[in-house]
Amino acid sequence: MATIELRLPKMGESVAEASILSWLKKEGDRVTADEPLVEIATDKVNSEVPSPEDGILVSCRVNVGDTVQVGHVIAIIETADGASAPAPVVVDATPVAAETVSAPSAPVAAASGTPVVSSSDRFYSPLVKNIAKQENVSQAELDSISGTGQSGRVTKEDLMGYISTRGNNVVTIQTAPSASSPVANLVEAPRVKGPTITVGPNDEIIEMDRMRRIIADHMIMSTQVSPHVTSYVEADLTNVVLWREKVKKQFEANAKTKLTFTPIFIEAVAKAIRDFPGVNASVDGNNIIMRGDINIGMAAALPSGNLIVPVIKNADQLNLVGIAKKVNDLAERARANKLTPDEIQGGTYTLTNVGSFGNVMGTPIINQPQVAILAVGAIRKKPAVIETPQGDAIAIRHMMFLSHSYDHRIVDGALGGRFVRRVADYLEEWDVNREI
Repeated sequence: MATIELRLPKMGESVAEASILSWLKKEGDRVTADEPLVEIATDKVNSEVPSPEDGILVSCRVNVGDTVQVGHVIAIIETADGASAPAPVVVDATPVAAETVSAPSAPVAAASGTPVVSSSDRFYSPLVKNIAKQENVSQAELDSISGTGQSGRVTKEDLMGYISTRGNNVVTIQTAPSASSPVANLVEAPRVKGPTITVGPNDEIIEMDRMRRIIADHMIMSTQVSPHVTSYVEADLTNVVLWREKVKKQFEANAKTKLTFTPIFIEAVAKAIRDFPGVNASVDGNNIIMRGDINIGMAAALPSGNLIVPVIKNADQLNLVGIAKKVNDLAERARANKLTPDEIQGGTYTLTNVGSFGNVMGTPIINQPQVAILAVGAIRKKPAVIETPQGDAIAIRHMMFLSHSYDHRIVDGALGGRFVRRVADYLEEWDVNREI
């Protein structure tokens, strides 16, 4: 019989480790090639790791709740006749549940300084020890936490639950990792204690799922890290609406994909970023990082009600057909929870369409470590004053609000306002005779 070492696969450039959520098979079970064996979780996605071949799962080398490094042996599979495998097999992980917006989360690299070391025999994963150090959790506090993991082990969720209720005067807020350090920069902000909630007899208590907790933490972090300012512009999209209505059937026949408004918005945003690159940036301490690529994230609502932001890489280098294909593919796979970790990372600017919910405008929160985000509202028919050779006239036009939120540390009102005005200009100047 041959044996195969199943190792934790790589799940994206910045992902160095993952937590074991559950074993889908137990030792002694027969497995088939590509059959999911174990469910893992990173800070970005949940994934199932499949079996590389038919065989028997003879050994599970890690426990539920463990945090393991990429490349670590997690299982041994015994296959059919043959000698022992000459080399370990590393398989790709297939994401099954998108977890969050593309955002920094708890540091996974070892932090500098004195590590957290237990005076007892209790085991703490590297992830738990790093979070404890960054959140100033003493060893005595850590030892006092009741663990829900294997053999009473303290999990990340146990530690984060403790941190949220311990009542410190300050909380560490995570910002973007710097080029010189893989560990996120931390700043102190006042901890705001939430109100005391009284639960009534007819109320229902629903625990947040993991994805919603991550989103909540990320949104709080963003508002505390970046001073948000929002500028608004109302744009006349009549030419865009008429052009799309005229060409959408031909577009779908030729390109084999539907033409929605989102690719049109993304094209206009990419053009405006080239004109005003200052919104395509990040802040690293006292340094401004000007992004060389234009990678536009598009916020997408999942069937669960949670939010994820798949990224269109190098959007400025794609034509409208290419953007439309990317948009539709990413949106479809987001709804089916089939995005890969790489597809929700690396965004430099984000677009969110609040109009898809019938909203006319919104005040979006910046998707860290970016410095700006654009919300587009519903397109509505409205009476508007237009200029004609015969003079001003009132006509029915297709109007839309654009809301641009930006980080006032490095994006001033002039830049933020001019950028959103330029996006509107590109949309208003749309050529109704444009070829597909």
